[in-house]
Amino acid sequence: MILITGASSGLGAALAALYAKDNQALTLTGRDANRLHTVANALSPFSTQSISAISADLADDASVEALFDGLTDAPNTVIHCAGSGYFGALETQGTSEIQALLNNNVTSTILLVRELVKRYKQQAVKVVIVMSTAALAAKAGESTYCAAKWAVRGFIESVRLELKQSPMKLIAVYPGGMDTGFWPSSGKSLDTSSFMSADEAAGMLKQALLATEHGYIADITIQRG
Repeated sequence: MILITGASSGLGAALAALYAKDNQALTLTGRDANRLHTVANALSPFSTQSISAISADLADDASVEALFDGLTDAPNTVIHCAGSGYFGALETQGTSEIQALLNNNVTSTILLVRELVKRYKQQAVKVVIVMSTAALAAKAGESTYCAAKWAVRGFIESVRLELKQSPMKLIAVYPGGMDTGFWPSSGKSLDTSSFMSADEAAGMLKQALLATEHGYIADITIQRG
């Protein structure tokens, strides 16, 4: 079973569509229960496998625990797409918006991965963490967003060292700009017509996640052309 977070829109929803067409059992999660169930219901005709939806706030301890308690099977792959953006000159950024950014990107990743390690550390689970190229390079006007993504990158690389002898594998993904609903809600106005679509990025990521008996790709950067 594949667990996809942030599956109610964007890259998460695009990945869910691809895996449903491959007849994979899926559990989709996100904060918006209505949008999540709409996505899951739309995909059900394409698969004979189970496609379930469980809404969850990944920045909340109890909600993360309830998500995993609600799974009928242990996941063999987890793709963490959930997150949010918030941009602008530093002096214009509000405290509550900064805190929400950190909760949606940093806290959610830490709590999700912590729960996965607690439950499945000794199992061969692929944990895919989708970040951003903002985790690789500083960007003016994206100071707190870069800070959040750099924090996630440091966290993932550190947990990898803790899992060195474990069959669980952490895979870091750094996508460039995608033309999704992410931007209108971020407060940043820009022309995204030259950006990758979510479907394009999902196809490249799904292909890159293929592994062999003795190897896998640990870090994936998906640049926009």
